[in-house]
Amino acid sequence: MTRQRNDEHSTEFGIWLRNQAEIDSKLGYVTTNIDYLWQNYKTGDWMLMEEKRYGAKLTYSQTKLFQLLNEACLMNNRYRGFHTIVFEHTSPDDGRMWLDDKEVTSAELLLFLKDFDLIVAY
Repeated sequence: MTRQRNDEHSTEFGIWLRNQAEIDSKLGYVTTNIDYLWQNYKTGDWMLMEEKRYGAKLTYSQTKLFQLLNEACLMNNRYRGFHTIVFEHTSPDDGRMWLDDKEVTSAELLLFLKDFDLIVAY
């Protein structure tokens, strides 16, 4: 059965999709959104990012879909990867956070967003 959202962040179309028996997940249909397509338009560098709050993890179907998308994007030489950012609560301002499973500070996150490269100081 198609999983219903457990938050208030859907659109009317998203709600409609989840209520259509003809495209239920038990029939093989899954969907996910991409939270961020991040680009520096001056350099052409770009990446995809998925945000999770309250320590949530990617679902199985998200993992599979994002792997597929990442593989397709690798053909572009300006693509800088698919990344996940997980917040302990909701943002960098109210708790810890992890970028690609590495705990980072707000300053490190900003550096990553500027340079498209994760360099974590330990």
